[in-house]
Amino acid sequence: MRRRDVITLASGATLAWLPFARAQQSSRKVWRLAFLNTDSWESEVQRALFEVFRDELRKLGYVDGKNLVIERRAAEGHYERLDQLANELIALRPDVVVAVATPAIAAARRATATTPIVMWGVGDAVALGFIKSLAHPGGNLTGVATMFSDTVGKSLELLHSILPAATRVAVLGRSNATHKRLFEEAEAAAKTLGLVTIPISAPSRDDLGQAFETMVQEKCDALFVLAGPIEPQIVLLAAGKKMPAIYQFSAYVDLGGLASYGASLALMGKQTAHYTAKIFQGAKPAELPVEQPVGFELALNLKTAAALGLSIPAAVIARADKVIE
Repeated sequence: MRRRDVITLASGATLAWLPFARAQQSSRKVWRLAFLNTDSWESEVQRALFEVFRDELRKLGYVDGKNLVIERRAAEGHYERLDQLANELIALRPDVVVAVATPAIAAARRATATTPIVMWGVGDAVALGFIKSLAHPGGNLTGVATMFSDTVGKSLELLHSILPAATRVAVLGRSNATHKRLFEEAEAAAKTLGLVTIPISAPSRDDLGQAFETMVQEKCDALFVLAGPIEPQIVLLAAGKKMPAIYQFSAYVDLGGLASYGASLALMGKQTAHYTAKIFQGAKPAELPVEQPVGFELALNLKTAAALGLSIPAAVIARADKVIE
């Protein structure tokens, strides 16, 4: 079966379920939802994404402050805090935990083997040991996969189209269990384009400044930022170093990044809300297949391109889903 057919079937199943969900809202139960984020609530991007998720829950009949209580915790980019925050949330006895990104998902899994966990954006959940298979998760976790490893090649092709003279590309990774594999994917894709990849590690946001100094010392022509918690400082540092950068989230382009290609985080948030509602209604995570993203987007920031002295080819602009002028 083609991937497009799979997505269509998954979307159709979700839509078919909606009347059932709304029909079940007669219960007087107040649901408790725990929300664990690796990023900061001070981030405008994170607030906007959370509102997408909460609004979708509202459409499904679950209203924060009425029949729903949401307990939120954020690690502010300090992954070492995630275990403590996850344990705090589990102590509140939530009906469901929503965990955003792989580090938070791993912490939630360590904190509980029984409370349902919905994953908002996970890499290879099988390889990471979170689930048994996409079709049959088999435990207390389910949710939405990112497919970022599948889009690495297209991201580097986009970078090569914008910067055909570039030869040395820095690949920026953080403290994320999926980044080793993503770098391997980037290295393999880069070779086919005649590019050399330089691995750059910044375990925490405090390491980002030194990471960019290393890129300059390594004479990198461009930067590819691997998927992870959105860090506005990366955009600022890239601008300061005149470093053209491509990302896996379009939110970076909104913040001033040059270009991005990857799954739509907003659509993934809506999918996550539907998983949450299904579990409220009695569905078991072990029996809910992990879905792929339902939308991918190519985003460009022409203002940033101009500031860098770059001219993005018209053919690339024509393919873009979002263009900031």
